[in-house]
Amino acid sequence: QSCHGLARERWAMQDVQRQRRLILVIVCVALFLDNMLYMVIVPIMPSYLTMWEAQESNASGANAKAANASWTKAVLGPGYPPENEDIKIGVLFASKAILQLLVNPLSGTFIDRVGYDIPLLIGLTVMFLSTIIFALAENYATLFAARSLQGLGSAFADTSGIAMIADKYTEESERSRALGVALAFISFGSLVAPPYGGVLYQFAGRRVPFLVLASVCLLDCLLLLTVIKPFGNRARENMLVGTPIHRLMIDPYIAVVAGALTTCNIPLAFLEPTIATWMKKNMGASEWEMGVTWLPAFFPHVLGVYLTVKLAAKYPHLQWFYGALGMVIIGASSCTVPACRNFGQLIVPLCGICFGIALVDTALLPTLAFLVDVRHVSVYGSVYAIADISYCVAYALGPIVASQIVHSLGFVQLNLGMGLANMLYAPVLLLLRNVCQMKASHSERNILLEEGPKGLYDTIKMQERKGKGKTPHSAGEMGGNSVDSYHRDLTGASEEDSSDYEYS
Repeated sequence: QSCHGLARERWAMQDVQRQRRLILVIVCVALFLDNMLYMVIVPIMPSYLTMWEAQESNASGANAKAANASWTKAVLGPGYPPENEDIKIGVLFASKAILQLLVNPLSGTFIDRVGYDIPLLIGLTVMFLSTIIFALAENYATLFAARSLQGLGSAFADTSGIAMIADKYTEESERSRALGVALAFISFGSLVAPPYGGVLYQFAGRRVPFLVLASVCLLDCLLLLTVIKPFGNRARENMLVGTPIHRLMIDPYIAVVAGALTTCNIPLAFLEPTIATWMKKNMGASEWEMGVTWLPAFFPHVLGVYLTVKLAAKYPHLQWFYGALGMVIIGASSCTVPACRNFGQLIVPLCGICFGIALVDTALLPTLAFLVDVRHVSVYGSVYAIADISYCVAYALGPIVASQIVHSLGFVQLNLGMGLANMLYAPVLLLLRNVCQMKASHSERNILLEEGPKGLYDTIKMQERKGKGKTPHSAGEMGGNSVDSYHRDLTGASEEDSSDYEYS
């Protein structure tokens, strides 16, 4: 009988692990789609505006022919519209990040109240509608509405997705690995979208890139509905009450991490709308070179994620150092961008920027979950809403502010300023040194004294932890006395590790 109970528990454990992997796939696809949709209109947008201007001005046949030629030229790389169109593009790109920035405080609180599944479903649904509107857009106002709607969906999908990963993967090494995979999908979506959009647009038409993304989004949404029951009440019966987002914002350690995430993403956010123009003026770059400028940087980004995950597993107390090293690399790379004289030289600093961003993100995103575990309540919606706000600050300012800085001060000064900001911020991460050394993480789900295990998975994980540090249990103890031993472990954990909460 006890052997049968042990086999049942092992089967249930494997089932939970399979569900975790499926949830990771769903979240990674959602993040990939969001970043694909963000960047896929880069090679298409200038020709959209050129077509609309030609239609509105009722140009002659010759002028219309010139507009069509301009349309074709812009397919594989960003075009260079007149100044008023440049402003339109900047506002369009920033609208997504601005709305996401405004909604994130509300979405973080909503996620903490209702859980991670319903907000993720809402986010995917809104992103699907946004992608369909993109495909059907015929004027600037419709594109602006679709872009803003995408920001609304991202505020729910991105935050709840990352928070769900942090919640499902409670072990530090597993959490770091899972978040690293998610970051790799974010990078892949951002960097592969412009050539994907340009090529598919040229050979299949302007609606096809969006319709393909909408189909994948719909499939991801259906997969989410099959894996979890977002409208069931069982998962929310004993749900913890998360720390309010305003309290998390004034936590000094979380503030340091948020500042680092914003600072390290500023070079990428500010260079994306300005570097193509600089390449055309200073090195006579061709259209295809401008279209694939960021594509080689995907590989060092994935390498940075891989190295940080491996190093964090062996030396977890140095997470702050990996982030600081990444910011130094970003700063040095940003300063060398203006010195490049050809496309081959430019690839090196751009790869350095993406490699550094991978180090910072992969090291600090798991640190946010760890800080919530040891200083607050282990509910992750609000803390990852803060992380999303940090990214949105950079990407809301980039499309609007970067061009103005280049016009008033110059491209060289922009890069030197961004590089200096990253290098000056790197020593600030020293403040995280003591926090990251608190590796005996006992999250709220493991130290609640009045409650038993929330499920079979928690019971088995506690038995595994107890077996590592104490005499292994027999099968009968595991099958029949798991709840009682769980309570004994909780009492011991609370007595031994109460000092962890003195940080609060």
